[in-house]
Amino acid sequence: MAKELAFALMNPYPIRKSRTGGIIARYLVRTDLKLVGARIIGASQQLVDELSTYLATYDLPDPEKCRLFSSYIRKSYAPDPMSGHPHRSMLLLFEGEDAIKKIFEVTGSIRQRWLSGLTIRDTFGDMVRNPVTGEVEYFEPSVVVGATTEVVSAILNILLKYLPTDAGIVRGSIDFQPGDDIQQTLVMLKPDNWRQPSLRAGNIMDLFSSTGLRIVGVKKFAMSVAQAEEFYGPVRESLKRVFKLFGADRAAQALSREFGFPVDAAHLTDLCDYLAPLFAAREFENIIEFMTGHRPSNCTPEERTQSGKEECLAIVYEGIDAVHKIRDVLGATDPNKARPGSIRREFGTNIMINAAHASDSPENARREMKILDIAHDPLVDTLIRTYYPN
Repeated sequence: MAKELAFALMNPYPIRKSRTGGIIARYLVRTDLKLVGARIIGASQQLVDELSTYLATYDLPDPEKCRLFSSYIRKSYAPDPMSGHPHRSMLLLFEGEDAIKKIFEVTGSIRQRWLSGLTIRDTFGDMVRNPVTGEVEYFEPSVVVGATTEVVSAILNILLKYLPTDAGIVRGSIDFQPGDDIQQTLVMLKPDNWRQPSLRAGNIMDLFSSTGLRIVGVKKFAMSVAQAEEFYGPVRESLKRVFKLFGADRAAQALSREFGFPVDAAHLTDLCDYLAPLFAAREFENIIEFMTGHRPSNCTPEERTQSGKEECLAIVYEGIDAVHKIRDVLGATDPNKARPGSIRREFGTNIMINAAHASDSPENARREMKILDIAHDPLVDTLIRTYYPN
């Protein structure tokens, strides 16, 4: 069976309620599909009008469903009438065999009884009818999906028209006070979260949600060697300094064992000065290989700029003191030294394979976001155009 591209458009309400991680986790573990794209969308009134107009007649045999979805989009996606700021939704693209059916089944139909918790709408959505009239009084479908190729194609092509203007870094409604220390910080979920279907990525996002920060940008990508070298460039000097903290002692122990007489670590400063760059170069290559799947010293010039073999998800969080809040939840670089309950303690393996990266300052966040070009994602456009040429 040929691969398909399916989507789930997460509504503004579950994003505001920090249900993002739970929804993503459900899709990842209940299907064998690959998450290939993710974008934050701040729908303009033009996008709202076009999408709601399409949904008003997209399933003519079921006029109530059409009315519910069309009305929901007009009400929940439209920019704030007072401030004009958009509401944030999240587009997720999934690729794989029979992807449309699998995404729809995990999401659940609005015609099912939402009581069991088996589907995403069971758990995160709601529909309440008046017990006397049978009219729907409250409707929150949690996500918008398509049940057929025709519907998926139509909705994705509508979204495609507005991605250049409505997607990227979307701040949404501004509810901060004058003088608040508002920061943006970058989180990158590393390749160890994506090598097999698991709850890891979603659970990590759930833990980050405890900070109270908002997600204003996401991007699924494969880092190139050139990107990784620029991104982790400052680590080289850190690795040299770290080596000098332990290198003399370990060299002294090794030499003492080899020669059978004690060697004083204090006399090995010059040796450590020589070895530190070699150690840093080796460890730096290991980091780049882990993040991209390619060892820089073995890459051709062309391979250096191509997308790597490993997957990552970049998330931009915004809020008061965002850098500190994210790094506190993430925990120490070494998972063995991270506090219990922190992300790296729960999901990390060692200093390199430690679940996620987080910026250590607002300045570095801006530098890292620029390297990854978070505000733009031509791959999402390419995927939609490839699978559903209009």
